[in-house]
This record gives sequence, C-alpha cells and structure tokens, in this order.
Amino acid sequence: MTDEIQATKEIYDSSKRPHPLIEEFLTLIKYRDLLYQFVSSSIKTRYKRSFLGVIWTLLNPLLMMVVLTLVFTNLFRFAIQYYPVYLLSGLILWNFFSSTTIQALQGMILSGGLLNRIYVPKSVFTFSALGTGLVNLTISLVPLFAITLFLGMKIHLSILIMPLAILLLAIFSLGIGLILAAAAVYFADMLPVYEVILTLWMYATPIIYPADILPADRVWLLKLNPMYYLLQVFRRPLYEGVVPGWGEWAIAASVALAVFIAGSLIFTSKINEYAYRT
Repeated sequence: MTDEIQATKEIYDSSKRPHPLIEEFLTLIKYRDLLYQFVSSSIKTRYKRSFLGVIWTLLNPLLMMVVLTLVFTNLFRFAIQYYPVYLLSGLILWNFFSSTTIQALQGMILSGGLLNRIYVPKSVFTFSALGTGLVNLTISLVPLFAITLFLGMKIHLSILIMPLAILLLAIFSLGIGLILAAAAVYFADMLPVYEVILTLWMYATPIIYPADILPADRVWLLKLNPMYYLLQVFRRPLYEGVVPGWGEWAIAASVALAVFIAGSLIFTSKINEYAYRT
C-alpha cells in the first residue's frame, strides 16, 4: 500500500510536470484526431452552404485583383510589369494571414461553452484555423499560376522554394493567432480592434503598391514591418523568377520563429485560466 501511495504522489507531483508549452504541444499531438475533425468540419461547413463552393475560393482573389488592378493602374499609374501577378501574389498571402488570425481569435471567443464542458487542448482552435487557412491557400494558388501563364510570364524553377516561404508565413500566423487567442479571453472587443489593425497593417505592406514608391530614404519604414520580409520571400520566386538571398531568408525565418515563440509563451502562460474566463 505504501508503495502505491508513493507511486501516486510521483505521478501527480506538479513539480515534475513539464513546462506548460511542452505539455500543451504533447496534448495537441495526443488530440490530433480532434484537430483533423475541426479542420475538416470548418472546410465542409464553409463550402457546403456556399452556392459556388470551392469555386468562390478561386474567384474571390481574381475578382479582387481585377478591381484593384483597374483602380490602381489607372488612378496611380504604377509602372509595374505584370501588375496582376504582383497584386494577386500579395493578396493571396495577405488573405491567408488575415483569415487565419481572425479565425484563431474567433475560435477562442466562441469556445467558451466547449471548454467549460469537456477537456480539449486550448490551442486546438488556433491550430485548426491554421489548417483551414493552408487548405484555402493551396486552392488560391491555382488562379495565381493560371493568371501568370495567361499573361505570358515564364514560370521558373525558383517556385519550388515557395513552400518554404509558406511554412514561414504559417509559423508567423500561428504565433500571431496564439497571441490574439490569449488576448480574446481577457478583452471581449478584441475582434473589432484587430480588424482595424489589419486594415492599417495591409496598407503598410507593399501588396498593392511597389516598395520603391517611397523615397529611397524612407524605404526603411517598410522594413520595420515583419510582413514585408515574408511577402518578399513568397513573391520573388514567382514574380521575379529568383530565389531570395540567404539574408532575406534569415530575416524572414527569425521574424517568424520569434513571433511563434513569443505567441506560444504568452498563450501558455495563463492557459489554466481560459476555461472559466471564456
């Protein structure tokens, strides 16, 4: 009996529990089937009730590209060759980032009833938002390559490096999503605030306009934006047909990893409070 009691003490000794970050990651792996179900359900729900279904995911960035191309090429007269490809590549990347982070935030806000009834990894909503976003991003690449070929642009082998850029963007988006999910637990009006921030952030990123639109002595302002580097390593292999240099990859990877680590630490620091605060 004494041995059994001692064994129980060792099992439930809180001092021997791993760091909350590691514990959450291991639990998420254990509940990977639940994560898959969340992603699958989100995708099915989105397209099941849509008249156009998956076609809308293809048409949406194309329609945005047409409208913005007509407006900005005529109003501001950007001297950018193959501007639709330049624009669409930026829009697809931004749509992935914005939709993933918004869904991560909303997921935590709407999860209160579930967290109070059963145990699930708290980060599963953020990771499922990322999974859904990656599926939609993959579909959105179809019209991007179609427009590229339609306009007569040559597609170079440099596009083979684009999955690495997508991976870095996914890591960055996950970090931001975890920060937003943690903030949503304590601030109920986080969503409208973040939507305003997203709008400002988008126009501070050279998605619609070229980076050299700013005077040479002001370009450094764009480089304060972490999305600038992630956009460059994603866009250049297709639009310019070149593989970004090691310096660009190093900065993009550093930004993505730093945000992901910060987001993971922030999210897990108060993870035990989420169930009764949501």
